Amino acid sequence: METKPGDGSPARLRSGPQSLAPWVDDSTPAMPVLRGGTAPWLGGVEPATWERPARTDTAAGQYPLTLTVSLFALAFLLVAWPWLSGRVTIPWDAKSQFLPPLQFLARSLAIGQSPLWASNIFGGWPLVSDPQSLLFSPLHFVLAYFDRTLSFRAVDSLTFVYLLLGGVGIILYFRDRGWHAAGALVAALAFAFGGSANARLQHTCQIISLAYFPLTLWMLHRTLERSSWRFGAIAGLFGGLLAIGRDQVALISLYTLAGFVAAYWVGGDDWRKRMYATAKPLAVGGAVGMLVAAVPVAMTALFAMRSNRPEIGFMFAAQGSLHPADLLTFAFTDPFRAMQTADSAYWGPGTAPWKAALGGGEVGLAKNMGLIYAGALLPVVVVSFGIIRGLAWSREIRFFSIAAGAVLLYALGWHTPAFRAMYELMPGVMLYRRPADATFVLGALLAIIAGYLVHRWLDGSVSPAGRVQRTIELTIPAALVVLALWLAHKIVSLNVMIMPMVTALVFAGASIAVLLFARRLQALSPLAAALLLTAFMAADLSWNNAPHVSTGRAPKTFDALRPGTKNETLAILRSKLAATAAPDRRDRVELTGIAYHWPNLCLIQGCDHVFGHNPLRLKWFYDATRVGDTVAYMDHRRFSPLFPSYRSAFADLFGLRFIAVGAPIEKVDGSLQPGDLAFIARTKDAYVYENTRALPRVMLMTDWRIADFDRLLAEGWPPDVDPRHTVLLKTAPGTPVPSAAGAVPGSARLTRYTNTEVDVDVDAPSGGILLLNDVWHPWWRATVDGRARKILRANGIFRAVAIPPGRHVVRFRFHPFAEALAELTGKFVHTH
Repeated sequence: METKPGDGSPARLRSGPQSLAPWVDDSTPAMPVLRGGTAPWLGGVEPATWERPARTDTAAGQYPLTLTVSLFALAFLLVAWPWLSGRVTIPWDAKSQFLPPLQFLARSLAIGQSPLWASNIFGGWPLVSDPQSLLFSPLHFVLAYFDRTLSFRAVDSLTFVYLLLGGVGIILYFRDRGWHAAGALVAALAFAFGGSANARLQHTCQIISLAYFPLTLWMLHRTLERSSWRFGAIAGLFGGLLAIGRDQVALISLYTLAGFVAAYWVGGDDWRKRMYATAKPLAVGGAVGMLVAAVPVAMTALFAMRSNRPEIGFMFAAQGSLHPADLLTFAFTDPFRAMQTADSAYWGPGTAPWKAALGGGEVGLAKNMGLIYAGALLPVVVVSFGIIRGLAWSREIRFFSIAAGAVLLYALGWHTPAFRAMYELMPGVMLYRRPADATFVLGALLAIIAGYLVHRWLDGSVSPAGRVQRTIELTIPAALVVLALWLAHKIVSLNVMIMPMVTALVFAGASIAVLLFARRLQALSPLAAALLLTAFMAADLSWNNAPHVSTGRAPKTFDALRPGTKNETLAILRSKLAATAAPDRRDRVELTGIAYHWPNLCLIQGCDHVFGHNPLRLKWFYDATRVGDTVAYMDHRRFSPLFPSYRSAFADLFGLRFIAVGAPIEKVDGSLQPGDLAFIARTKDAYVYENTRALPRVMLMTDWRIADFDRLLAEGWPPDVDPRHTVLLKTAPGTPVPSAAGAVPGSARLTRYTNTEVDVDVDAPSGGILLLNDVWHPWWRATVDGRARKILRANGIFRAVAIPPGRHVVRFRFHPFAEALAELTGKFVHTH
């Protein structure tokens, strides 16, 4: 059977000898075949024939794709079981940053509310623009729709589902290339449980972006090989879902995929012909990808312009560079004791012992971010077969080797000159801190390279090492051992390196033995060889990348995050908030210095927190408060000129009624005097206080003044302005408002308060200014008795509406999509 390239029909690349593709069954559709088994985009020749592989059976050394995927799923289950069983749960950001918005989404969907805005953190938060909200993760949205409770186990399982899908994507890519199933299984397991995919499992959004990378690669390869617009559309779908990640992993993945396309174009004799043949399928993929990603990317781009971090300065970004010494973790599981529970045990780059012994500047990385171990097989085959024997430069894998080198330079950041050029020249790089995030993509590329090298080993095309090569193969591990011992001796003690070294040598020796035995088994049964390598990878990763302080902790640690928690502190706050509730009140709380997972807790428990946990904040909110990324740590709870103390006009305007802190409050705010706050209780978690001066959520003001908000932020609240009677406006109200002298006091009360809708009944005998102490945002609209009214920015960061005399109904509505479209359209018209 023959078909022409470009007709979109199913096809399969023939690999040459039967042993190179031990997974094809009779049902496998026809695919493009290149004579000699060379990939056309790297071999410089065009595909000559397209045919269906001949029928074979397992006795001849071939078996179905379904069996390969089943083996991967079984090994995957073994490694992931501690999390899937519920024995441990993914900690840190998975619980602090990603679970709360997801639980908020589930709760909102269950009660029929929009999840696009949340009043529960930062005085009001555009969740639709937050790249870490998971609103645009299809699988998370489905889970939230069907499961309101969202158990830790269910959410953790979804993280592993994404990794499973990414691993399957690698298997399918290997299948299309005609590479050995055992190599695919090694690559898939290293991808799913190695490097940052394991060590930084808590970074849910980056895990999702990583999972889409091999799926997009697989479909992009098919698009290029077959000039098929159908595969182009699917590649665009996956690529769009990848771009929705809006994180640095997504950015680097997209650059890598663009390089993959460029490599295809220049890899043959006639690059113009290749570009022309693939232009339409790629255009279709680009169009689909833009349709998928346009809305979330545009929403985040507009948000970034108004954020505290519209771009990241070079020095701040580069502090998150991967230290070259962390490359030791590719061979040694945990040489710097990053997996230890006690932070004091860690002695890696950036720590006090390291700087005292070797010097060095600040390192803006958590201790787990330098872990890139992905199994002992990887350093063995990459160094021995790939580098020393030169197979990493083979045409079939050359692009991935070059890409891995470029991504490594990116990850090393300021430790090489390359990152500065990337930062200056590559669009998007300035938006992100921490170039070490590139280790996610580096791990995927190394997994693919290692799987390919295993394929070459099993098909017998790895040449025996010469004398010089063998000497180098023995010298490199010896040098690594000496370097590791020297570092340990220089900085801490040789004793700390004994266990990592012994473990590394044992597993490296075992990996060599397994490779040798698998080579022998290959001649008898390719399936047996694949089983051996898969079992060894699963055992290695289960042991060496087992749950540790950064990846798996006891679920009871995070009991406060459960919707039905009986946590004592939360019970007190819930009771007090109910007791102080009133038609005009919706009091806020502050949760500081309690635990890492507490700042976004109100998204789950339904309370309103003044702050939260997110590296991004609305610029005017950040300028008014100057609080760090999270108030989980007391040193992040900084005060500002406008918010100088818990006893201040601004604290009262926020409606900050109850404060729970992990230490006596004088350690947070040293300016407090006895009696400024009322002490309520001491619980297991916190000290709880009350600010009885907290103001209502809605207030009808009869006096207003124009204020210079920049001066307000710099100098603080004017001492002669009483926030209970006077509102400070950035611009004058469009509607005449009577002077305070002759005004008759009125009232305001909340009649409806949901995520994206707020209704207020106002009785204003003389008119006035309705103040809503929620954070101002340009995507909110207001009406008075159904007529549109401008929302004024008041008191620096809040909302206000001018009210004529009489009784009125004021409605606030959040319209993110219409307002964002209007902004983008206006910017386009202005630009052109």
